[in-house]
Amino acid sequence: MIELSQTEIEAIRHEMSLYEDPGAATIEALKIVQEHRGWVSDEALEAAAVVVGVTPTQMEAVATFYNLIFRQPVGRHVIMICDSISCYLTGYEEILAYLKKTLGIEFGQTTPDDRFTLLPICCLGDCDNGPSMRVGEDYHGRLTPDRVDAILAEYK
Repeated sequence: MIELSQTEIEAIRHEMSLYEDPGAATIEALKIVQEHRGWVSDEALEAAAVVVGVTPTQMEAVATFYNLIFRQPVGRHVIMICDSISCYLTGYEEILAYLKKTLGIEFGQTTPDDRFTLLPICCLGDCDNGPSMRVGEDYHGRLTPDRVDAILAEYK
């Protein structure tokens, strides 16, 4: 079984101390592991479950419900394109097709150079700027193919 680093364990324990029920820190524990490793492997999930004091099944239930926990390796930059009705009406299909063609990947895939992973997200809350996407923590709206090219060039 994989072991978590001391830094990960300390961060998880700190989060646990903030809750009356330490098990309530499950999502925070997953975020910490992902922050340190880039994604949450089965082994890391099991190790985090031990620290939090929940079963691996309980931890897995949270990890698979929360779509920002990555359960497989991802690229250096995760692109999440909003597929809500607002973005759909403002050009989502064109931008999605352009992203897939430009990157040469489908949803859930990573470019061969590990630079980008493409994922859908149900809403970014940026409805007045659709179509929108998020790259890492950065939000980008009013997308056009030219704008997508400029945005992708920012991420090495």
